[in-house]
Amino acid sequence: MTAVDVFSGPGGMTLGFKAAGFRIECAVEINPDAVATYTAHTSPPSHIIGDIARIDFRKFNGKCDIVFGGPPCQPFSLGGLNRGRRDRRDMIPEFVRVLQEVKPFCFVMENVPGLTLRAHKAYFESVLNLMLDAGYRLNWSVVNAADFGIPQKRKRLFLVGFRDRIFQFPLPTHGRGRKNPHVASGSFVGKTPIGEPPDCPVKYARFPDLRPSPYAGHIYNGGGRPLNLAEPAHTILASSGGYKTHWVDTLGVAPQYHKHLMGGGEPREGVVPGARRLSVEECALLQSFPEKMKFIGSRSSRYTQVGDAVPPLLAEIIAESVSKQAEGPPHCGPASAVQATLL
Repeated sequence: MTAVDVFSGPGGMTLGFKAAGFRIECAVEINPDAVATYTAHTSPPSHIIGDIARIDFRKFNGKCDIVFGGPPCQPFSLGGLNRGRRDRRDMIPEFVRVLQEVKPFCFVMENVPGLTLRAHKAYFESVLNLMLDAGYRLNWSVVNAADFGIPQKRKRLFLVGFRDRIFQFPLPTHGRGRKNPHVASGSFVGKTPIGEPPDCPVKYARFPDLRPSPYAGHIYNGGGRPLNLAEPAHTILASSGGYKTHWVDTLGVAPQYHKHLMGGGEPREGVVPGARRLSVEECALLQSFPEKMKFIGSRSSRYTQVGDAVPPLLAEIIAESVSKQAEGPPHCGPASAVQATLL
């Protein structure tokens, strides 16, 4: 099956779909650093660099089986001020336009779970209706990457549409009560750094906000949190690279300090001993990117590319399900939008 990757970034989804046997005909991306990263591992026949709103996709009509991509999600995330459709960065209408012009057999759209929440319910329903009007039978689900073998707790929305069938999402394979345990972040990162971590010291918060887990809450300054190397990592953020970068607790301070605070102890001051931030390379491994993959650009740009991307392994799992289900007979029934999993 042939594919068009829109909002391709460094190519997380492309790597997954290629691994599942898809051939990438075209990739579209506006960030030159992400384009450079992408072209280092994939060279599609057509690589369009620029504003998607200025691109005519009708030339791919009848030449492409699937369109996939993750339109910028800042408008629907808490980190992006949660402005929704009022935000100029909302590129979902452009994704819908691509479907209308290319008319692929199926599509996969990835986004933040916030799009499904009450604040954006009317907008999400309007998007579903536009896709129904374009001739697709739809299904959507919020999936956690950790439940599919990725060493990171990362919830993402996937919306899949076929012209003649309703997509069935793959069942989780990892976690409590399943065949496989969650993959621990410590399987990929540890006390010894891989690459060069940013020089941003971790400091004790003056007014710590406790949670039951020593690896949660706001006990340290900045948005970065300590990793429990026995569990999947926290979500890798696109804003990593500074004080929002998660860190490795090389001396085991976090559980001891949490116990101290829970017992009524006074908050400490200064730098946390043994704490080191994750490097770009380590964040990429926790995103399931290939070990030797190189990201192009400044350090900030590389962190953003990694944090914005869809984990390639998760994309591969979705792509394999799409491929298998595309080969079967059509599913009877009216076109409709159905919901697979609630938050």
